[in-house]
Amino acid sequence: MPERPPYTGPDLCALTATEAVVLLHRGEVSPAELVEASLSRMAQVEPAVNAMVTPCPDRARAAAMRAESDSLLAGLPLGIKDLTPVAGVRTTWGTKALADHVPEASAPLVTRIEARGGIVMGKTNTPEQGAGGNTFNAVFGATRNPWDTSRNAGGSSGGAAVSLATGEVWLSHGSDHAGSLRTPANYCGVVGLRPSPGVAGGPAQVAFAPYSVQGPMARNVADCALFLDVMAGFDPVWPLSWPAPETPYAQACRQAPGPLRIGFSADLGGFAPVTSEIAQVLTTALGQVTDATTAVEAATPDLTGLDQTFRTLRGLLFTAEAQATPDEVRRHYKPAYQQNIREGQALTAEDIGAAMLAQSRLYAEMLRFFQKFDVLACAVNGLPPGPVEEEFPTEVAGQPMRDYIDWLRFAFLATTCGLPALSLPVGFTAEGLPVGLQLIGPPRGEARLLQIARHIEESLGLPSTPIDPVRR
Repeated sequence: MPERPPYTGPDLCALTATEAVVLLHRGEVSPAELVEASLSRMAQVEPAVNAMVTPCPDRARAAAMRAESDSLLAGLPLGIKDLTPVAGVRTTWGTKALADHVPEASAPLVTRIEARGGIVMGKTNTPEQGAGGNTFNAVFGATRNPWDTSRNAGGSSGGAAVSLATGEVWLSHGSDHAGSLRTPANYCGVVGLRPSPGVAGGPAQVAFAPYSVQGPMARNVADCALFLDVMAGFDPVWPLSWPAPETPYAQACRQAPGPLRIGFSADLGGFAPVTSEIAQVLTTALGQVTDATTAVEAATPDLTGLDQTFRTLRGLLFTAEAQATPDEVRRHYKPAYQQNIREGQALTAEDIGAAMLAQSRLYAEMLRFFQKFDVLACAVNGLPPGPVEEEFPTEVAGQPMRDYIDWLRFAFLATTCGLPALSLPVGFTAEGLPVGLQLIGPPRGEARLLQIARHIEESLGLPSTPIDPVRR
């Protein structure tokens, strides 16, 4: 295994979120101390990575003074993606037309997070409108991968993933449609969970759409489960909202998973190309967790029609969002995003009907798959992160990519079928870049998915401490 980069930041920033919250509850550390440690770490690493693009130190310090020690997070600092409004904090969506926008009110999810003891340290970088697998925009520029600053951090929750990997914050909020939460977690060596629709809030503009979801990101599985508990719960403001479970996710994920059957296909039966190196890292990792109670079997569900179904449903959503956006904002969108909108506008009723039928068939196929297996394991992405200047790879394992979402095909299944999916660090490339394993679970199966992920995490024993950026 390649040598892990050093960490030279404040000791407090190296704590897990769970450890920090225990100390907060005991009164052995104060929210103000954690806020100052977070700001100190930002000062150390931001020039190299550009992840926390809009810090709000005064707001965070004021929140630390009000933090209640008996709340769920008890005053733990965290990051919010720059697609989600935070009252009084510049929120840009990565778009030039909104570069100076300061909302008066927070999004409902932010209100919930703060009510449960989270302290917002700032906004994390994202591509314009969250559209892209590489985090850059015309407002803030590019976010760099801390494992190699010449590489990209993935997108669209790239700033969130980097803020965790470098120890700027203990938890960070992300969102996911075409892997926007999973890809950065993979590329930055952290954990990212795309929950089932409604589990962790929902979209604002197209409230009934189940495709773009909010989710937790953290440095390990237990912390990710803790953050999901903070986000979870019914609220009628989100029409697809789902109640929190009786057993908290943080508690459930610590329970022994019992006998496991993992269906594994590195490339999803040829649906998405993957380099031999990535496939080997994943195969090796799963080989290390195979034992008397954990069986790993080669298996792939029938994914016929998935690519076109995902693209059609995505285009439909982009068209709806565009209708709700003023022309003076839309005209600034980057060419790739403008093209997505045009593709959505060109859809016919027959296209949409065919996608809805195929979506139902794919969902039924996944239900059959989960009758035999607890989880589907596959790649998160088919190749390591590319140069920070590259918007998207033009080929993967020798296969040309049609556009900027073609290389993100591993994300399509969970999004189309409304399934929870998690990116878990399981190894490294020969160059020392992190490699994540994607675990896809059954509908509303977050607790079981977290149990399985934690079991694999413990079996591999990989460290989850933050790192100093490796400047290249």
